[in-house]
Amino acid sequence: MNKLKNRWLIAASAVGIHLSIGSVYAWSVYTKPLIAQLGWGLKETQFTFSLAIFFLGMSAAFLGSYVEKLGPKKSGRLAALFFGAGIAGSGLAVYAHSLWGLYLSYGMIGGIGLGLGYITPITSLVKWFPDKKGLATGLAIMGFGFAALISSPLIVYLIDHTSIPVTFFIMGGSYFVVILAASSYIAPPPEGYGGPAKTKEITGMTAKEAIRTKKFWYLWVMFFLNISCGIAIISAASPMAQESAGLSAEAAAAMVGLMGIFNGGGRIGWSAASDWLGRPKTFITFLCIAIASFLILPSVHNPILFQLMIFVIVSCYGAGFSTTTAYVSDLFGTKELGAIVGYMLTAWAAAGMAGPLFAAIARSASSSYNGTLYCFSVLLVVALVFSVLLKRLVNKG
Repeated sequence: MNKLKNRWLIAASAVGIHLSIGSVYAWSVYTKPLIAQLGWGLKETQFTFSLAIFFLGMSAAFLGSYVEKLGPKKSGRLAALFFGAGIAGSGLAVYAHSLWGLYLSYGMIGGIGLGLGYITPITSLVKWFPDKKGLATGLAIMGFGFAALISSPLIVYLIDHTSIPVTFFIMGGSYFVVILAASSYIAPPPEGYGGPAKTKEITGMTAKEAIRTKKFWYLWVMFFLNISCGIAIISAASPMAQESAGLSAEAAAAMVGLMGIFNGGGRIGWSAASDWLGRPKTFITFLCIAIASFLILPSVHNPILFQLMIFVIVSCYGAGFSTTTAYVSDLFGTKELGAIVGYMLTAWAAAGMAGPLFAAIARSASSSYNGTLYCFSVLLVVALVFSVLLKRLVNKG
């Protein structure tokens, strides 16, 4: 009989994977060096990030069922291969001065690695922690939110002391090793495992059954709108802080760095709270806080208070990621959890494209960021309506 694995070490392995793939949030530190060295435009360079998020969602959707059949160890190895090769290949693209090569390597190949690496650990964690679903998923996804705090200064250091291509080579190789090592310990729990105190059969809907329900699409809309508004505020945070609160460029940059802490903290804090508060109430609570923050922010000009409001918004943005996975498990079970989570992540793919675009359109249509913030609050009100409707469906059974 095989010895039962330590579920907390599996959680630590999941954090390792997400700390690696979450480095995608550090993309902005590549932007200026790429523009300065290769003469590419800001929009063309930033599109690399949007493309990576798009392929994250699409690969998670189309490969979710495959990940379930393959198992976390093998799918983790694939994630290491695709993500490591995508980042390292970006170095070759930069060396060849090929923007399309960058799109292919970082955006497409790396994006597929992102999707595989994202769903591989969290679907296993939910099964290992049926008694603490929110905490478990929050731990892993917290790593995704915190990743930029670790990778950003390292990338900046490497670019300053080597070159952009060499930086991509080193980071790609490092990510490959970390993901490969972390995924080697991850495994599904034994049949009948239900936590430290009880046993439980793995039951629930199939992915095809889940996506035919109102519950799935209500949650999809909530997830999409929360991410769209969050990504939009993150993409505009620095210039907004300088324009609305009078922060210097350096202070605004420091604020952006601190946002990573609240992004990661929101993921673990809100998801852990959802274990005792319940997923429906948790979603409604942080959406209400986010709506109030967006409505108040236009009238806030004090630099400290402005930053605090931004941090609250970012924590609610992070909350959506970790709480949604546990919510999916509550609604549809763990029978085909990886596939269902994969389909849910198409909302992230869509939001990765729509959020920054919406922010740019709303900003250009008004004379300040105030109109943009009010538009975000309206979108979150729509998300809140769907959240209440979903809660009613859950209460009906």
